[in-house]
Amino acid sequence: MSGTLQVVFSGRRLLFLVTAGGVFVTLSILVFMIVLGLPLFTSNSFSLILTQDWAPDRGFFGIFPFICGTLAIVTLSLLLAFPLSLGNAVLIHLLLPPVAAKFLHRVVKMMTGIPTVIYGFVGIFLLVPFVREWFDSGSGMSILSAALLLALLISPTMILVFVESFAAIPKSQVRAVAALGGNLRQKLIYLYLPGAQNGILTGLLLATGRALGDTMIALMVAGNATAQPESLLDPVRTLTAHIALVMAADFDSIEFKTIFACGIILYLWTATLTLTLRFLPYGVLKSRLNRGLS
Repeated sequence: MSGTLQVVFSGRRLLFLVTAGGVFVTLSILVFMIVLGLPLFTSNSFSLILTQDWAPDRGFFGIFPFICGTLAIVTLSLLLAFPLSLGNAVLIHLLLPPVAAKFLHRVVKMMTGIPTVIYGFVGIFLLVPFVREWFDSGSGMSILSAALLLALLISPTMILVFVESFAAIPKSQVRAVAALGGNLRQKLIYLYLPGAQNGILTGLLLATGRALGDTMIALMVAGNATAQPESLLDPVRTLTAHIALVMAADFDSIEFKTIFACGIILYLWTATLTLTLRFLPYGVLKSRLNRGLS
């Protein structure tokens, strides 16, 4: 018995060390970006970088247009991908016959393994010309094109998490609803969606993180324009694309230092979103979801 307890305690220590190491590495990344971007803070230029436009030839190194472009693409992609993913998850878990559901589930799994650059090539040769000809405006490389492609990229992640969340609902609860005469719609609204809300939020969080961190689609499809966007058909540059494009600049230049401002913003966005969803009171979240469904 004592040997078993020793193994358990050793396992706990190991897990604690691994967790502590992960937290340390995560915080070290933030400290690394702050230290290397320290000249921006000491020279009181960080606020200017966040609010100005990008015009190096005139001495302006603002990343405000890139912040707007990132928010526009990520928000639109999530608005497109979330209902699509939730609908596909319901289709796989509740509506399709077992054989068809299993086949669709495997196709979605396969989509998660497709390299991002493949999505980019498809976007350049198929989606961009379609958007250009359909709207008869611009080059086709725009917020809309990037958001459509990004929605396709993040949807498989959400679908798989949603399906697993639905599958985790206790079978006894499903049988109880069926015994009470509940139809499929009532099962979905009053059992599956409230019961799987933690999984739904997790899938949304993972998809948001991937959308914020994607670089290849933004580089290949968004257009990399440095001007502030005014419509969904305007080309934009995202924060991640800016980091990739400016990486070759002089290390001591302000232009290079702006990539650390971009990194800090992306880090804080992701951390804030994660902490908000993780520490949001369960009762408040459940009551709001139930009111929205009623």
